[in-house]
Amino acid sequence: MTDQVRTDETTQPDNSGTSVFDPTRFKIIAIGVIAALAGLMSGLDIGVVAGALDLIGQEFHASTLALEWVVSSMMAGAAAGALGAGWLSHHLGRKRSLILGAAVFVVGTLGCAMGWSLPSIIVFRVIMGIAVGISAFTAPLYLSEIASEESRGAMVSTYQLMVTVGIFVAFLSDTYFSYSENWRWMFGVAGIPAVLFLIGVLFLPYSPRWLIMQGRHKEAREILVDLRNDPLEAAKEIRAIREQLETKQEGFKLFRTNSNFRRSVALGIMLQAMQQLAGINIVMYYAPNILAAAHFDAHSQMWCTAIIGLVNMLATFVAVGLVDRWGRKPILYAGFTVMAIGMGVLAMLLQGGMTTQSSQIAAVFLLMIFCAGFAMSAGPLMWVLCAEIQPLGGRDFGIAMSTFTNWMTNLLVGVSFLSLMKAIGTGGTFWLFAGLNALFLLLAILFVPETKGMSLAVIEKRLMQGTKLRKLGR
Repeated sequence: MTDQVRTDETTQPDNSGTSVFDPTRFKIIAIGVIAALAGLMSGLDIGVVAGALDLIGQEFHASTLALEWVVSSMMAGAAAGALGAGWLSHHLGRKRSLILGAAVFVVGTLGCAMGWSLPSIIVFRVIMGIAVGISAFTAPLYLSEIASEESRGAMVSTYQLMVTVGIFVAFLSDTYFSYSENWRWMFGVAGIPAVLFLIGVLFLPYSPRWLIMQGRHKEAREILVDLRNDPLEAAKEIRAIREQLETKQEGFKLFRTNSNFRRSVALGIMLQAMQQLAGINIVMYYAPNILAAAHFDAHSQMWCTAIIGLVNMLATFVAVGLVDRWGRKPILYAGFTVMAIGMGVLAMLLQGGMTTQSSQIAAVFLLMIFCAGFAMSAGPLMWVLCAEIQPLGGRDFGIAMSTFTNWMTNLLVGVSFLSLMKAIGTGGTFWLFAGLNALFLLLAILFVPETKGMSLAVIEKRLMQGTKLRKLGR
């Protein structure tokens, strides 16, 4: 039986010389945007707490430790969600896992808005976190399996782009509601995109790779032909996936028996730890607190936070546009260099006391520079790399481990930052993160592979043959 089917006539070129609407390309973009709405919801849940935190503390007379747990409880839930997401993604499939995550988003978001006590808010923040963990695992995985090898970097980067969009929208919402000091609406408005996300994912196709793993080859072929609009390309991709599945090894069994797989899991863990310890979420969660240390008034804190969120969002477009042209490693080099310099100079300013208006403006500018460096590099690219480097037989396990690491490291940063500033000072805290970014630049040079333009099958073949990580793309 041939793998070829008739090509849709609507995709044939128009000899008149006028441009023709390409339904296949539109379909891919639509699928990517809908799946990446998981990132939008994650960004909203990450960003909203920056504006709501002080208001919650005032209403419930919360201590510093309690406020740290309001922030960090979401990360604890996300870590749990990431662990369970591997099993869900394998057994229920990528699409159904996204549906479940969307439904949990709705529950957690509305629960926080109606929170009647500090413990109730923390519980619903945990529920929100579970949704974030499931989505952070599943969405990049789904996008990497839907995309062609030429567009995979940009497609997976779309997830992180939507995270930054969500953070920016949350900061704007926080700023608007800060004038009425209504923290409940800060949480509540996120329920609208949560419902839209739930509706949207119902219409997504299943991942062709997951269908083949389940033995549903006919469905996989139909979806791939529809997505690629090229029966030969679809047939080639199906054959590559089947070859990968010939060795029936999965998850922890593969981890125990194969040192190369252990290496890919360790790399994914390192990449996600680097992303979170770079310091982005101390800005996302605590920007108003940082700006307060720079002597900004309350409303100026919120508007500056929104501007920082805008820069964070816009800079992510750089990664989406360049990741499949420049490659992963050069962008990471640039990003970690910018972040290390930004954190270091900001540390010097904070130690100097920030007594002048020019130093205050410089502080905001440096936070913007830092966020731009992160958003164009480590933010999206760690998700891209983690989705690329895990072999198909252990993909769910490998990505679950790296995503779990992401949120546990995020939890560590979130639960310790305010206490750390009290212990070693604001300047000392930022010197610490500047040093970490310099270290991560070195780790990127030594251990991060270049995967630009390589199919997932080729990456897996080379990695599982023991090719050195730095030489993986050569």
